[in-house]
Amino acid sequence: MKKRTLFRSGAAFLMGLLMTAAVGCFTSFAYDSARLKACSVENGNSISVTGTATAGALNEGETPDDGYYYLFELHPYESEIGSRTDYIAWSNKSDKLKFTLKYSGDSTDTMLYSRFVVALKTGSTYTPISNAIYVTNPGDVAKYREAYPEPMSKKGLLIQLDMLGDALNLGVKHTTVNIPYHQLVGGNLKYKYNGKTYNFNGDLIKDYDKMISAFSAKGIVVTAILLNGWNDSYPELHEAGLAKRTEAFYYGFNVSTEQGYETTRALLSFMAERYSGAHDDYGRVSNWIVGNEINNNLNWNYTGPMDIDSYTKLYSKVFRVAYTAIKSQSRNARVFFSTDYEWKRANSNLMYGAKDFIDRFNADIRDEGNIEWGLAYHPYPHPMTEPEFWDDDQTGAVNNTEDSPVVNFKNLNVLTDYFQKDIMRDAGGNVRHIILSEEGFTSKSATRGDVYDIQAAAFAYAYYLVDNNPYIDAFILNRQVDAVIEVEQSCSFGLWTVDMSSPNRVIAVMPKNIYNVFKYIDTNKSLKYTEFAKKIIGINKWSDVIPGFKLQE
Repeated sequence: MKKRTLFRSGAAFLMGLLMTAAVGCFTSFAYDSARLKACSVENGNSISVTGTATAGALNEGETPDDGYYYLFELHPYESEIGSRTDYIAWSNKSDKLKFTLKYSGDSTDTMLYSRFVVALKTGSTYTPISNAIYVTNPGDVAKYREAYPEPMSKKGLLIQLDMLGDALNLGVKHTTVNIPYHQLVGGNLKYKYNGKTYNFNGDLIKDYDKMISAFSAKGIVVTAILLNGWNDSYPELHEAGLAKRTEAFYYGFNVSTEQGYETTRALLSFMAERYSGAHDDYGRVSNWIVGNEINNNLNWNYTGPMDIDSYTKLYSKVFRVAYTAIKSQSRNARVFFSTDYEWKRANSNLMYGAKDFIDRFNADIRDEGNIEWGLAYHPYPHPMTEPEFWDDDQTGAVNNTEDSPVVNFKNLNVLTDYFQKDIMRDAGGNVRHIILSEEGFTSKSATRGDVYDIQAAAFAYAYYLVDNNPYIDAFILNRQVDAVIEVEQSCSFGLWTVDMSSPNRVIAVMPKNIYNVFKYIDTNKSLKYTEFAKKIIGINKWSDVIPGFKLQE
């Protein structure tokens, strides 16, 4: 089939140049351009890739292509087609593109994780002419399909495991569990995945079985935070060539090498299936958070210094792998990333503003196949050593605009207003899920000492703000019992004080004022137990500061 030649002039030619520039991945403005718009599993046995194409016009002396479009598959660790010739599908030229690929239906099939790109053949070379796109509905192949649980309230707590009875007495509906992946690799539990056997730490996994099953059996919605610490024995868990760094508490997952990608997705798939809810003895994880405070490369997701665009693209690949591994096992599980409250921090090569990171991540996801990612946000008071957030505007870091340096409970509407914008919504037009997965209010002021009543008032105010905001699904307080290391930094976030003479074992000593406020905040006794807070905050009625306040005052 001979290549069509389309001569254009004026505005039409300018539009062609702009479309070509937007694709930005081929060598000449003369050649065709393509835009892939959808990629999905169909009927469990095929993958459909669709889009549009625009014909180009050859310049004099340029080599014509051979008249067909070719589709290539790229694994997450592959950056380009390069000299490859192993296309997986082809089509005649048309302004509408559709490729149908045979798919095994197996959740381990690499095609489920791959991205696809359209190329032209000129001479013996294949040149990409489209954006890359991933499968957007991996949940359609999942065996576990039970509906997402609907808890009776948004009240959550980081639970001390040996105090589960106390947590149940408090009426906790949500909790978080930290899962350090670097401690799970190696051990006596064998797991076969995609033709390879992996060894995982069976003893540690049994501990998680007990913890997660205990929580979910009591109707508590469990959110697992996936963390990747340093492991000398398994360097494939980290970016290739990355050196251990003192400031780094956790590191980014590695999908940039074939071994790292295979190990990461095997471990993620194992955990997602185990805690899908299919096994009563293991329990169910309903929410998965991939990493911690991702906009902080230095401390929480170290991958080495890089600009924000490079960093976001790297994390986007990791998130895609995690999302696919989790959703292909548990259809209705939700997958999140978390950020701190530094909304408009100036970007460096190790620290990035949450908004700038979210914007770039969202753009990458929309361009390469719009999936249902969610945000796990951490809106601590500013500074964290003082519990009153309602006067945080006095710091100069908190205001009611999209450019606020910090977004926390004082201006939480900035976050949810932003997520209501069309550009931020998922492919179905829905506002994305937001949970507050870590926040707390100190009972020990850095300047005034113990302020138990102010801590309790701050929690009451914050919870009411969240409970009356329809765009936030959960409020998970940090924590049930003070942590010694945090108390030493004037961050006494617990409902209970802790024995400071026992740094290696958490021993609860005394419940604080916040205890009963927390217990009754989502009951019919709520207003009774929060009445004291109005005087501290300086208000007459909750409805004065919380529009649409639901409770009858």
